[in-house]
Amino acid sequence: MDGVETTRRLAEVSPTPRVIVLTTFDRNEYVYDSMRAGASGFLLKDVRRDQLTNAIRTVVAGDHLLAPTITRRLIEQFCSRPSPGSATPPELRDLTERELEVLSLLGRGLSNGEMAARLVVAETTIKTHVAHILAKLGLRDRAQAVIVAYETGLVTPGAHRG
Repeated sequence: MDGVETTRRLAEVSPTPRVIVLTTFDRNEYVYDSMRAGASGFLLKDVRRDQLTNAIRTVVAGDHLLAPTITRRLIEQFCSRPSPGSATPPELRDLTERELEVLSLLGRGLSNGEMAARLVVAETTIKTHVAHILAKLGLRDRAQAVIVAYETGLVTPGAHRG
């Protein structure tokens, strides 16, 4: 069993122990999976002894921590994303306000029928808007449109469906 699965199983124990993942893998998906599984900390094996000691104290006190290199990378990625509610991302500047609205709803997983009901228009109108969005952005299909909606910050993870 790997560290993520071990962490997940430990999180089911009562009382739940605090877990610091100590690994050579610093890939984002491994960090995310570990933290979702219940880890309180994530450090790389090249950590100095005093940093490890401080990390243990931090986690025992109830806080969470990440290796500085991972924290720096996550902050850089976070800061490179557009602010929620900010101006229209440049990649979407050719879309009309209504097309932006349709793309946002599409990114949240609504069907054409659900979007039509929400926007009080015919379903064929929604199909036309989706076709225009795909053409203007040079996309093949709705799946690519959803990806663009997330990558540009138009839709953010955790945004509720509907």
